[in-house]
Amino acid sequence: MPIKPLDLKRIQVFPLESRKSLTRVEDILIDPDEAPPAIEDSRLKNQIENLAQLILKAKTKDAGIQLIYGAHLLRNGAALILEEMMSRGWVTHIATNGAGTIHDWEYAFLGRSTESVRENVATGTFGAWEETGKNIHIALALGGIRGEGYGAALGRFILNDGGVFPSPESLERVLREDPGHPLAPARADLLSLMREFGFQEGRYTVEHPWKHASILAQAARHQIPLTVHPGIGYDIVSVNPMFNGAILGRAAQKDFQWFCGAVETLDSGVTLSVGSAIMGPQVFEKSLSVVHNLRLQEKRPLVKDMTIAVVDLQDGGGWDWTQGEPPKTNPAYYLRFCKSYARMGGAMHYLQCDNALFIQSLFHELKNRSGA
Repeated sequence: MPIKPLDLKRIQVFPLESRKSLTRVEDILIDPDEAPPAIEDSRLKNQIENLAQLILKAKTKDAGIQLIYGAHLLRNGAALILEEMMSRGWVTHIATNGAGTIHDWEYAFLGRSTESVRENVATGTFGAWEETGKNIHIALALGGIRGEGYGAALGRFILNDGGVFPSPESLERVLREDPGHPLAPARADLLSLMREFGFQEGRYTVEHPWKHASILAQAARHQIPLTVHPGIGYDIVSVNPMFNGAILGRAAQKDFQWFCGAVETLDSGVTLSVGSAIMGPQVFEKSLSVVHNLRLQEKRPLVKDMTIAVVDLQDGGGWDWTQGEPPKTNPAYYLRFCKSYARMGGAMHYLQCDNALFIQSLFHELKNRSGA
């Protein structure tokens, strides 16, 4: 039976307001001043205390403090806590996946996010929300002609309540004058998008009343690099007639370069991988390889004395990863994300903990130790 590619331009999209959203900003946001629930597990409590000490030590050395997170950390209400950590210099680089940015934008725009996968796939509506796919593409296309990555472009779009379309004539002119310019592909994609979907020159306004709940917007405000590492076809922005893999891929490529730059700063630094079982370890291992490749060419030593803390709810089997990899008879052996990070040459610790409880507890420990 012959297989033919489907025409995504024929996808029918629906107003985001009409979707039954399962989470609301006012229900999830954690007040940074609110004391976290007590942690009864003494080992976990000690791990968080030691991690806070290592972060403060890294800060005194101007070493990198990297936070890699999955979408659930945002959905569990940690945005305001992360903003406080940015403002105090307790995180110097943030990374997430495509889903993390989709929920982020929807919270900032509508104050609601999350849908039933089971129900909406059955009706052909899962991900088919007009504003989400459209505005993320517009933000990345506008950021592309500035040479920005995914995180910077979307963060700016949320913070500034939209962006500005250049005139088609100006895009045509610079393409004719310098077709080999590094930004020429981004200019061509923006021009094509404007023509196909009827966008006019000038200010394009999208209000984001809940931007305080956006990690992307706050990273842009504090000028903290936030990188995004999506997959083509992974995220609901693919379920949209405007879907353009070149626009997304170009933005993600730029962010991979920024991620590598963050890993370059990790001598005596700290990486927190919170609820990111696939993207975090996979991007980290390639980035560290890039850093070592370049350092060896320059006859510089490999990254040393870094600490990696992996946070997830999966059973860790009680294994101490500082002692090496566990035997195949231990459940910890099958935590692939732990194995990936454990092979990176630093001290890797696994903290079995709810991600929001971890961030809240770590933040308060940092406050107590710093006197802030």
